[in-house]
Amino acid sequence: MRKYFGTDGIRRIANTELTPELVYKVAKAGAYVLAKHLDHAPTILIGRDTRLSGTLIESAMTAGFLSYGANVKLLEVMPTPAVAYLTKKLKADASVVISASHNTFEFNGVKYFSNKGMKISDEIEKEIEEVMDSGKIDELNAVHNKIGVSEVATELIDEYIFLFRKIFEDNIEEHMRENFVVGLDVANGATYKVAEEVFKKLGIKYKIINNNPDGININHNCGSTNLEGLKKFVIDNKLSLGIAYDGDGDRCLAVDENGKEIDGDIMLAIFSKYLQEKGKLKNNTLVATIMSNLGLNKFAEENNLQLKQTKVGDRYVLEEMLKNGYNLGGEQSGHIIMLDYNPTGDRNINLINVNTNFIRKKCFIIKTL
Repeated sequence: MRKYFGTDGIRRIANTELTPELVYKVAKAGAYVLAKHLDHAPTILIGRDTRLSGTLIESAMTAGFLSYGANVKLLEVMPTPAVAYLTKKLKADASVVISASHNTFEFNGVKYFSNKGMKISDEIEKEIEEVMDSGKIDELNAVHNKIGVSEVATELIDEYIFLFRKIFEDNIEEHMRENFVVGLDVANGATYKVAEEVFKKLGIKYKIINNNPDGININHNCGSTNLEGLKKFVIDNKLSLGIAYDGDGDRCLAVDENGKEIDGDIMLAIFSKYLQEKGKLKNNTLVATIMSNLGLNKFAEENNLQLKQTKVGDRYVLEEMLKNGYNLGGEQSGHIIMLDYNPTGDRNINLINVNTNFIRKKCFIIKTL
């Protein structure tokens, strides 16, 4: 059993449990493990959400990396899927997201991603822990001209925004209706700027709430952990669809025009049927976890789909997808992975990819969920 890492990195109360000292060790040990497999100084990206403790953890993380000779690009506030995408796009050696996802502001966390933009394996996490507790951490020091350097690289968010334009711009122009308006609840989190930019660039009309983070209000009575505000917002404003992000932007839940919830199981059903009809669902299979509703099993059977289930955690969904060549998977909580686009859950991709006409037509077939 791992001592520090859980199913989604390290997540604890900031500055008392997740201390700067611990974060420094996690970074230094991580740089050491990474550098063993490279013939050059590692380049590591760091992104974070809007929590008050974010810059504290970021500073300690940066110091740990630099002290072992790794170079750092600071992305600052950026959604998890953007960090994952940029890691692969820029051919960085690794990346870290500083976030506690859907948890309240006093928590924070550290998630490592590999050069492929995927969460590192359990084995690599164990290796990092072994180095942290080996007693040798203080000996792992870069000296003289080997010390790493950091730079702020917030402009890289434009690369992520361009991804959506490249994939969806023509399709949006062809199918967009004049009266189609989306409600966005960005949970005062990591998507508070970029979600708006993506929808604006694609020409999708939207109204946005909870986009004024103050370091403390992330996930507070909003976002994917509390849909009541979004439901009311959608109904009161007669919107076509509502999207509620979590704090780090790698999952969401949605509501239809009547305020009815669309959870991860429903999204998987919608997306799998859509891809199946387009001939794009690889191996005619979707991947979910054992937490998925029995209705998803019934839906798969009735639509001649194969359903593979894993233990809880999007990393295990991804492992199954990679192992067997599947391209769609996710969790009931709203993590949806479309490997044709990005190797981690990406809320903007998933919900732009299927228009609301299709969602409304298909929702009735999964009413048993």
